Amino acid sequence: MPLFAYFCAAALQLTLIGYDAARGNRIPHANGIVAMDALQTLRQKLSSVLPHLDERQRRLVAAAEARSLGYGGIATVAELSGISRVTLHKALAELDEDPLPEGWIRKTGGGRKTVQHHDPKLIFALERLIDPVTRGDPMSPLRWTCKSTRQLARTLTEQEHPVSHTRVAQLLDDLGYSLQGNAKTIEGNQHADRNAQFEYINRTSAAALRRKTPVISVDTKKKELVGQYRNPGRERQPKGRPVPIQVHDFKDPKVGKAIPYGIYDIARNQGWVNVGCDHDTATFATESIRRWWRSMGRRGYPAADQLLICADGGGSNGYRVRLWKVELQQLADELGMEITVCHFPPGTSKWNKIEHRLFSHITMNWRGRPLMSHEVVVSLIGATKTETGLKVKARLDTGTYPLRVKVSDEELAQVDIQPHTFHGEWNYTIQPHRNAKM
Repeated sequence: MPLFAYFCAAALQLTLIGYDAARGNRIPHANGIVAMDALQTLRQKLSSVLPHLDERQRRLVAAAEARSLGYGGIATVAELSGISRVTLHKALAELDEDPLPEGWIRKTGGGRKTVQHHDPKLIFALERLIDPVTRGDPMSPLRWTCKSTRQLARTLTEQEHPVSHTRVAQLLDDLGYSLQGNAKTIEGNQHADRNAQFEYINRTSAAALRRKTPVISVDTKKKELVGQYRNPGRERQPKGRPVPIQVHDFKDPKVGKAIPYGIYDIARNQGWVNVGCDHDTATFATESIRRWWRSMGRRGYPAADQLLICADGGGSNGYRVRLWKVELQQLADELGMEITVCHFPPGTSKWNKIEHRLFSHITMNWRGRPLMSHEVVVSLIGATKTETGLKVKARLDTGTYPLRVKVSDEELAQVDIQPHTFHGEWNYTIQPHRNAKM
């Protein structure tokens, strides 16, 4: 350590200096008489140098100065540096010992003992409180309460393990605990052909895109309360002036909810959202696709005679919904094109591209803003853009879509549906009727 060696050498230059710390007078020395200003010089040197040294360097430099002063040196240096006499006595002994390994400031076992050393059972007691299920303690006093550091410290103290909340926080960090939320990772029972269906959807979509066939991902976004209700997230507002909202989230029957049904064009990176006011039904889902085609799809694909739809396995566009297939037949007849549908396996809706390429950006755009009316919902959706070029259009749909519409076997039989060889219940093509009016 060059700095330490330098100050040790400087300390040796004071061999002619001696002080009477109590009186401050000149003291006869074996090699001469000490000047009165040497005390002030030493004070200045210690105050300017010691702050730049680590704990061990400070005490060794101070001990070297004290040794160089001879008799009374420890008292003088202790007064000038603020280092206790006990520490200086120990440092004088360290000067005569072998140097410690590089980077060490104490011998092995030195320093204040940890709280675990004084209370070996503390860690076990803490882990029983923080994770009672895995630690086999279903009767834990904190089984059903918030495990804050203050609550943990209070309970541990009651269990004769006195500890502060700050120490509890340090122990939890050492044990690898951190504040975490819930993670949606449990998908339930997986279908045996789950991955095979994903691969089939990818192959079918890639082939359609090569043919310049429109490929769309569809789904209904979460229904939203319309009015002065809380919308998760935060938005910059003047300090101390948050947007006032209702205390309770009770739906206003006069206004209802907004039902955004989205269509995401994978090739063109464009989105269309049909904001309904009534019910999320198969008729509403098909009408949304119809409106997308009239507004955006027809312009982007003027020569298209096929349409590929990637949809969830449930909901208004589920593969078991009879009305969905009947409505698609009407749409195929109206557009004069065959419509192929590939459904995602049950429980895998989060893999639908519309979720993370369209809906997530809409949620970010309106975060922290109360959705005061259906018009506000439409405006916020239509203003959604991304740096990757996403463009979104939205329209309000004031139509009515009644629930519990029954589809007879005769009506279903009129659907010209052609199941694919691989899981025909998930993958099928609906052909337009030849005598349909274009």
